[in-house]
Amino acid sequence: MDTDKTPKTPPLPQEPWHRSRMLLRNPISLAGVALAIVSLANIFLFVIIDEIATKASPYIGILAYMVSPAFLVFGLLLMLVGVLLERRKKVAPTAFYPRIDLNDPTQRSAVISFGTFLVIFVMVSTAGSYKAYEFTESVGFCGQLCHTVMSPEYTAYQLSPHARVACAECHVGTGATWFVKSKLSGSRQVFAAIFNTFPRPIPTPVHNLRPAQETCEQCHWPKKFYGGQLKVFTHYANDDKNTMRQIRMIIKTGGGDPATGAPEGIHWHMNIANKIDYVAADDKRQIVPYVHVEDLQGRVTEYYAKDSTLSKDQIAKAPRHHMDCVDCHNRPTHIYVPPDQSVDQSLLARRLDVSLPFIKQQAVTVLTGTYATTDEAMHGIASGLQGFYGSKYPDVAKAKALEIRNAVTEVQEIFKRTTFPEMKLNWQTHPNNLGHYYYNGCFRCHDGQHVSADGRTISKDCNQCHTLLSESEGASSVAATALPAFKHPVDLGDLTQVSCADCHTGGVGP
Repeated sequence: MDTDKTPKTPPLPQEPWHRSRMLLRNPISLAGVALAIVSLANIFLFVIIDEIATKASPYIGILAYMVSPAFLVFGLLLMLVGVLLERRKKVAPTAFYPRIDLNDPTQRSAVISFGTFLVIFVMVSTAGSYKAYEFTESVGFCGQLCHTVMSPEYTAYQLSPHARVACAECHVGTGATWFVKSKLSGSRQVFAAIFNTFPRPIPTPVHNLRPAQETCEQCHWPKKFYGGQLKVFTHYANDDKNTMRQIRMIIKTGGGDPATGAPEGIHWHMNIANKIDYVAADDKRQIVPYVHVEDLQGRVTEYYAKDSTLSKDQIAKAPRHHMDCVDCHNRPTHIYVPPDQSVDQSLLARRLDVSLPFIKQQAVTVLTGTYATTDEAMHGIASGLQGFYGSKYPDVAKAKALEIRNAVTEVQEIFKRTTFPEMKLNWQTHPNNLGHYYYNGCFRCHDGQHVSADGRTISKDCNQCHTLLSESEGASSVAATALPAFKHPVDLGDLTQVSCADCHTGGVGP
């Protein structure tokens, strides 16, 4: 006879598979079911909108491939949590896990249904994950999602020579390592955008860009011999006739493979026949106190700037940067064209009427005004130009009212694509190192002030990189039959002692 008086939990009968659905009847699981159904419906809706839309929207993309799927997964997790909690209440601990018997037709049907759902869900999730990855690599995601933050970069990108190259092809490139780095960096940027802690303007990422050999050189081949290229520079004077001045030059781009010939020209720098390293004294790498050159034979030449504020010991301890494409082509896409150059381009394209007196001078003047917002700038440009012609040239204001209105519109458009007051960004915050007209550019090293121990100097000789063909001003033209030296419109004396950017700032002329 059993004398043990301890009460025992009676064994529960095996729960039929068809009664498992009763476990879903709890508030948590029902909330998960509702959330999953709504999310799934939204996914289908947003995907359809994304497919039929004539213009892709980053907001539809993020809702279709990121936000809605996240809520769907969250709903499914809620359903699972509710089922587990409900089962814990109704089933004895020893029988917590369900018993599956495939000989039972009901259970077999349930297993097949669940397996089919799981396979379809995994397949759809895989496709959705790839679509989400593809979306996060898109130009719209990079440039349009954070509208205020990235508006300057996206605007300049659309007008650049690389407007059909996706952002990720340069900023990320191929391979998993840089993909992970970019996403980690992007996560920090998202938080900065949410909490409004991002810098104004957004700095150029010169310190964490991938080496140009792994991005730029996937399309551009430095060893390809480019030879000389014709370049025509057109400028308009600040006089009442907006006198046109043109300079025609051959730019000695050069290049070449040491295995087939001697590299020459500007691309001599690009690690074809020489390895060039340098030390920068500032974050933007605009001040270069030291240059290290090693040729194919391993001979090293070191150049120190005479006016450097760093001692040789400080330079020896400073980090060196290996010169590559972006040290000169540092604005290959996000180009903020100076007002002076922008107005010249509009005059040359006849979008501004060259017959309007002083239109070059006045357009640049209103473009370089101080404005707190873009709306304020639009009003200031309109009132500035119309006020000038109304007060100084009333006859012109009446006779050319349409041309003046067109000029206002054009100058406003120039402002909107080159200056962004809300982000404290303009052509001055992001210098362009290609050339040396508005910024030091080439003259960061080629200034005649970098000298080696044996007395050699990094030359400032103009003919190293370009050859003058002709100059013309107004109706007069001077052909370069004897390859003349460049003649500045104003006598500045020895041009080797000055730099273009000393006077030409991109704003109101000197």
